Amino acid sequence: MSCTDGVGRLVLASGSPRRRDIMESAGLRFEIVRPDVPEGPPIVGERAEDYARRMARDKASAVSARLERGTVLGADTVVVLDGAILGKPESASHAVEMLRRLRGRDHDVTTGLAAVDSETGRVETAAVTSVVHMRLYDDREVAAYVESGEPFDKAGAYGVQDHAFRPADRVEGCYLNVVGLPLCRATELMAHMGVPYAQGRMRDTNGLCADCWPPAGQGERGE
Repeated sequence: MSCTDGVGRLVLASGSPRRRDIMESAGLRFEIVRPDVPEGPPIVGERAEDYARRMARDKASAVSARLERGTVLGADTVVVLDGAILGKPESASHAVEMLRRLRGRDHDVTTGLAAVDSETGRVETAAVTSVVHMRLYDDREVAAYVESGEPFDKAGAYGVQDHAFRPADRVEGCYLNVVGLPLCRATELMAHMGVPYAQGRMRDTNGLCADCWPPAGQGERGE
């Protein structure tokens, strides 16, 4: 979807199909520009939340520098286990290792957000953390999931929304945050930056936090 009407122009600095789907399902009008920013390791002593915010800001700023106008939204999602950030798997064996480490345990998922005004250079950032309780999947399930190729573009080597693998028992906090874009906080950032938005009907509201989408019959956000 596109939005090119001057002040209201919104650009998503991400090539993630999951972030695109979340924004489209929410009825947001936007363009997509890939940031082409390498996801380097954290700075020594850098907290996961600060790292995610920094990466989101770097992505949004890289795209903003190529535009004359519009608000650019960047995001970066990290999986944190025992205080260590798990990135995207580099190989099949690495994906298997990650999934085995996560199996049957709880971990944090943090998404850093950054909104940049291309005209003024104004920047606002935020971060959202959810807790994911992983189920006790077995090695055969892990092997089949890795063989499918699904883990390789995902932090922590899994997609919480994968209906075949079903990696998680439950999520505490914002579900969409774990998918890759906490709509609740992202729309707040956009509103602060003066971007008009309208929410439509999400295709699948099961498990979303109340701020991302209100229960049926309890009103609409953005009124």
